[in-house]
Amino acid sequence: MPKLTVVLPTYNEAENLALLVEALFDLNLPDLHVLVVDDNSPDGTGRIADELAAKMPGRVSVQHNPGKGGLGPAYIGGFQRALAEGAELILQMDTDFSHQPKYIRSMLAAINAGADMVIGSRYVKGGSVDEHWGPHRKLLSWWANRIYVRTILGLPINDATSGFRLWRASALKGIGLERIRSNGYVFLVELVYVAHRLGYKLGEAPIHFPDRERGASKMDTRIMVEAALRVWQILFRHRTLKPIHREQSS
Repeated sequence: MPKLTVVLPTYNEAENLALLVEALFDLNLPDLHVLVVDDNSPDGTGRIADELAAKMPGRVSVQHNPGKGGLGPAYIGGFQRALAEGAELILQMDTDFSHQPKYIRSMLAAINAGADMVIGSRYVKGGSVDEHWGPHRKLLSWWANRIYVRTILGLPINDATSGFRLWRASALKGIGLERIRSNGYVFLVELVYVAHRLGYKLGEAPIHFPDRERGASKMDTRIMVEAALRVWQILFRHRTLKPIHREQSS
């Protein structure tokens, strides 16, 4: 199996981090590496990450950021380090167990079938969200992904805001991560739109998306509204990209 690096951006995930790392290694995937990118969490997440790295040298590493820089810079920094260290596949996921490790094998199967990036999707056949979500939240999330973002950007996928994604290293290199300027959750939309415009093959694998059991959610209505408005910004920024604009590996 190609070398797989899991990039985990963390901010106040002290209750979840060690449990998730254990669950990832329980999959017994060969050549699996975990990279924790911590934004100086005040709850001690960074210290826990260092302890895990000390216990599992060569299997867990930590990148400490000086402050809360946001989701986009955390992922880009993690991607760049994983690429520099020779990862062939890179998995991005949340640390709160809303992205369940048991789905990683089906995402790997989709990559092996020819996809350049696979999204763990709530909105394809077989996918679902937490049964405790209210009707308004379910409708808003479904509409944002299946209708709003998909229509505006012309995406061939149904869950552009899912952060559970498996990438070929060649696709992340070809995107040119310096093109990605967004932060917050709209970063996820920008990343997948650029990949689509550059002609990479995008796939989806169904997942169930439960709410976190431990810790506090970082999503609120303001964040969702801002992300929706910035979709138009992403369209105008990248609408002229074509496969000939892929970055060439040196």
